Amino acid sequence: MKLTIDKADLQKGLSRIQALVEKRTTMPILANVLLEADEGKLWFSATDLEVGIRGAQNATVTDAGRITVSAKKFYEIVRELPEESVELSATPNAYLELRCARSRFVLAGTAAEEYPNLPGAAPENLVPIQAVLLSTMIERTMYATSLDETRYNLNGVYFEVLPEENKIRMVATDGHRLAYAERCIGEDASRLASGVIIPRKGLAELKRVVDEPDANEIELGFEANSGVVRKGDVTLVMRLIEGEFPNYRQVIPKESTIRLTLQQEALSQALRRVVLLSTERSRAVKLQLTRNRLTLSSSNPDLGEAEEEIDVDYSGDDVSIGFNARYLLDSLSGLRSKEVQLGLKDELSPVELRPTDDEETLAVVMPMRLS
Repeated sequence: MKLTIDKADLQKGLSRIQALVEKRTTMPILANVLLEADEGKLWFSATDLEVGIRGAQNATVTDAGRITVSAKKFYEIVRELPEESVELSATPNAYLELRCARSRFVLAGTAAEEYPNLPGAAPENLVPIQAVLLSTMIERTMYATSLDETRYNLNGVYFEVLPEENKIRMVATDGHRLAYAERCIGEDASRLASGVIIPRKGLAELKRVVDEPDANEIELGFEANSGVVRKGDVTLVMRLIEGEFPNYRQVIPKESTIRLTLQQEALSQALRRVVLLSTERSRAVKLQLTRNRLTLSSSNPDLGEAEEEIDVDYSGDDVSIGFNARYLLDSLSGLRSKEVQLGLKDELSPVELRPTDDEETLAVVMPMRLS
């Protein structure tokens, strides 16, 4: 393998796969990037056996070839190079030589034949979706996925198709809070498989792809237990989570008798201040609603008490309810709106949060008992 490539293109190709390569693994080769040079392109591939990504950058290829080298160390070297062309050449004994200006590096590599295959899938139907639309939906749901590996069916986001409305819906829950977003995609949504669970790590990689500066539209498709995303020369493949997602509709409040509109930043800042004196384990904060006032408070026998008031438009009965402040803060951050509407029913019911400028996004946080 022998080629010349712009430093910026080489760095971009390597940066795309950095989050995916396994730093600690029983298979050391998974910490490598697979480099393949052929027909005017240098291809970069990485996988953790569950998620795989392959992308290309333009290059002047003299000799085609393949090799794998440490993804992290190669990226660190390239990042420090001057903004000039980089010459890469692989030796028969699996070393990669890099030359740029007056710098020269030689990296020990591994034969490409030893690198595992990326998860394979080739769905018949790939549906085009606006990148910014998917990015927004991921932002507004992924934070609510469970990190508990024993609840594997909650370790991702549930993807559902609403064919009558030509919409897609994404839902996530960890049992304590729920996040929900739906959008009309402007294409035939029924061509997409419905009721699949996209893993958290796959979503994180998808988010990076759709947030790239040149990402206007991506193609998405599902086949059996795999999902595929394509954007130009970039292909992302992931294994879907096998299992049944819980009936999330049961968690969404049927009606909220109390509705308040608040500035998102004001509520978030008040929560961040009050939670400082909450108990470390529960992060419990009490919300007490009285006439024209919302009072946030917390207490810790070892530290003290905190309280803050926010003016609200309310004239009903007094209500007092407890929440884990971290769950509320995550939800407010995920909504990404200047104003939010809080919906409450009673002291034992979950709180419903909606951005005032987006009727298709919802967050639900379960209450907690305060001693």
